[in-house]
Amino acid sequence: MTGELISLFVAFSWTATALFAEVGSRRMGSLPFNAVRMTMSTVLLAFTLWLVMGAPYPRFANGAAWGWLLLSGLVGYVIGDYCLMQGYIHIGARFGQLFMTLSAPAAAITARLLIGERMHPTAVLGMAVTLGGIAMSVLAREDGEGRSRGVRLKLPAKGVFYAAMAGVGQGVGLVLSKTGLLHYEESVMAASLSLQYAPQGVLVPLPLKYSIPFAATLIRSYIGIAGFYISLALFGRQGLRQLGSAVRDRKAMWCALWSTLFGPFIGVSASLLATLYTNAGVAQTIFALTPVLIIAPSALLFHQKVTVREVVGAVISVVGVSLFFL
Repeated sequence: MTGELISLFVAFSWTATALFAEVGSRRMGSLPFNAVRMTMSTVLLAFTLWLVMGAPYPRFANGAAWGWLLLSGLVGYVIGDYCLMQGYIHIGARFGQLFMTLSAPAAAITARLLIGERMHPTAVLGMAVTLGGIAMSVLAREDGEGRSRGVRLKLPAKGVFYAAMAGVGQGVGLVLSKTGLLHYEESVMAASLSLQYAPQGVLVPLPLKYSIPFAATLIRSYIGIAGFYISLALFGRQGLRQLGSAVRDRKAMWCALWSTLFGPFIGVSASLLATLYTNAGVAQTIFALTPVLIIAPSALLFHQKVTVREVVGAVISVVGVSLFFL
């Protein structure tokens, strides 16, 4: 039950970060927004580790933990978050989060291949239902004037592609993170330390089993921050101008801060913690509630028109995710 409750908290946290990220990424652009957000996240995580581990870096992690977590950061942050912010720009956070339900099948398949987690035969049905729910929300038979035009995408194809890639990236990244966490715990025990106790002399005596997910998230942030700043540097002066304009936009910076707190800092760390108490599929099932939770605030804050078909499609997608892991 602990893992499920943490996963539910993550769903609410990711709802909040998605709303702030939609505003911030539209104002800054996806690369500058991700670079700023990752910088904030890295600083916050380093400060947290200084309090709970006695040093502003991931202590006790062995080479295997570093390798898997860096790979997870590359897939989940550099690729996944870039695609997610691009999706927000083109189709908005509400539809962007709908495609994040693809993370559940991606997580289950990856977990089966990497760590041998069992997939129930209903997985295929769950995948079909999830895809059906997404299709119900994003496909239409009429054009903007109500005339029948056959089945077509009612959203920009570029936004759909980016959002789908973000969903897959998150699912794969979560399983890579879980593998890294398992190696991290092994390295702690190899150092004759107990996960139930805090290191000696720390300012905040938090048991290692709770502080390790923050350390793992910091390792993922290292590759994230490097990836986004390298990407900006490839644009030369244009990239620097984009970053300079971004940090001068006070509203966008506030959005980046709140998106960081609810996303890479609290949300991602809590998602890694959740995988320690339940399997990756169950965690992703509960995380997938975000597309339903985000409907009401999106309608209220952004004055978006929400159709019954879209609501039903989002609910069906979440049901499909739950079927995937029965």
